[in-house]
Order: sequence, then structure tokens, then C-alpha cells
Amino acid sequence: MIDMYLYRQQVEEAVAFLRPQLPRMPEIIIQLGTGLSGLVPAMEDAVSFPYEKIPHFPRSTVATHAGNLICGRLGGKDVAILQGRFHYYEGYSTKEVTFPVRVLSQLGARTALITNASGGLNSNFEPGTIMVMADHINLLPENPLRGPNIDAWGERFPDLSCPYDPTLQQKALAAAVATGVDNVCTGTYVCIPGPSLETPAETRYLKMIGADAVGMSSVPEVIVALHAGMKVLGLSVVANVNDPDNFQPILLDDIVKAAEGAGSRLRALLVSFLTEL
Repeated sequence: MIDMYLYRQQVEEAVAFLRPQLPRMPEIIIQLGTGLSGLVPAMEDAVSFPYEKIPHFPRSTVATHAGNLICGRLGGKDVAILQGRFHYYEGYSTKEVTFPVRVLSQLGARTALITNASGGLNSNFEPGTIMVMADHINLLPENPLRGPNIDAWGERFPDLSCPYDPTLQQKALAAAVATGVDNVCTGTYVCIPGPSLETPAETRYLKMIGADAVGMSSVPEVIVALHAGMKVLGLSVVANVNDPDNFQPILLDDIVKAAEGAGSRLRALLVSFLTEL
């Protein structure tokens, strides 16, 4: 059984550490995914906290995830950027994976923008496609809400009939048009445990169950954000597309390069989105 008393105490200690050091409390969380750290230089009045300096924050073990909490202004909004995330495949529980989101929810954040890099399953996609997440499929063997519920944080059985806010989806699509960011669409994201990449048979199966893109992150953070009463927007940068009937090797370096290549387009979309939010 998870010791929820200890977990709650750890969240409260992290909140108590951050609160007096923040000039303004964040309205919006932006979780950055693989290769998508280019958004940080656009921030104003930024204050940075390495994860290892924040009480009880996990440590990112993935080279492409810098591991900083950066709070400041972006698009006229008070924003907290999580520069680097944690993954179930690193050995963390989903409660540990979502610890930063829980802490920021207690500091007042009411909107979560969750980004990631993914593999394309939809044959109409191409590398660099930005998918506005309309729904997800969770194939992780653990839910971050498993165990005793803390009623002050959210209800025992949160509704996920509409996990990604339709208004935020429409605003993101409108921001893409307004800024001339092309190759943006909507779709369903599936989260797998990893760290091994998909076989051809697994790719075929994921397509069959209705997924348009596959990754190893984001869904736990989305669940906790919804539990905390936030509105959520998910954006997935499709780094590669694989046909299960003509399968090609999937190389992590290629995924990172493709995600970084789409970074400027994602940055323009997000800044425009925040400005109009």
C-alpha cells in the first residue's frame, strides 16, 4: 500500500520550498518532451530551479531531458515550464512521474499543456506533424491515482469522458493557422511502458485499437492534471512514421533530431496560443 500520508507531506514540502521563491504563482504548466526545450529562451523574468534542488523531485535519467523547473512569463501568462520529465520506464512509479504536476497544482496552476515526441501510426502523418491530442489510450500497468485518495486534491473517480479540453484544442488549431504553422492535425495518442520500441506486430496492433501516435509518456501527467481540476491540452510532435508492413529501424537519435526540427514551429504555435488564451 502506498503511504499517502508521506506522499502528501512530500508534496507540501516541495510547495513550501517553491512558494516564497516565486515572484508570481504559475497559471499554466508546460511539460516539455524530448527535443522540445527550445521554448525556454522565449520566457521573460525567468527563475530556474534544478530538479535536484527541489525537495522530493525525482531526477531525470534521460540525456535529452535537462531537468529544470523554470517559472516566468510567456505569451503574457504566468507559466511554469517543466524542462524534462520522468518516465515509467526509468523505474519510477506513476506517482513519482507526476509529482511535479501535483506540486504545481497546489501552487495554483489551472491549465496544463503537455507536449511530447511520438512515433506516427497514422499513415497520413509525416515526420514533423504536430498532433493536437483529442483522446488517449493508456497501456501503462499502473495508474497515478491508484491507492488511497486525498479528497482535497480531487475526487476518487475523475471523469475522463473528455480528457482534452475541446476549447483549448480549437484555440491551438486556430493558433496554428494564425502563425502559419502547417501540418497540424488532431488524433489519438497511446502510451506504452517502454523502453523497448515497438515491433511490427505491436505497431499493427496499436493502429488497430485506434491510435494515431505512440509514445512512452504524458498520460500519467494528464490524469493527475485532470484529477486536480485542470484543463488540459496535449501536443505531440510526430518524429517518425512506420509502416508495419514495410518496417524500418527506429533510432532514438533520429527521433530527437526530428523533434528538435519541429521545435520552432511548436514554439510559434504555443506562444500564439498563450497570447490568445
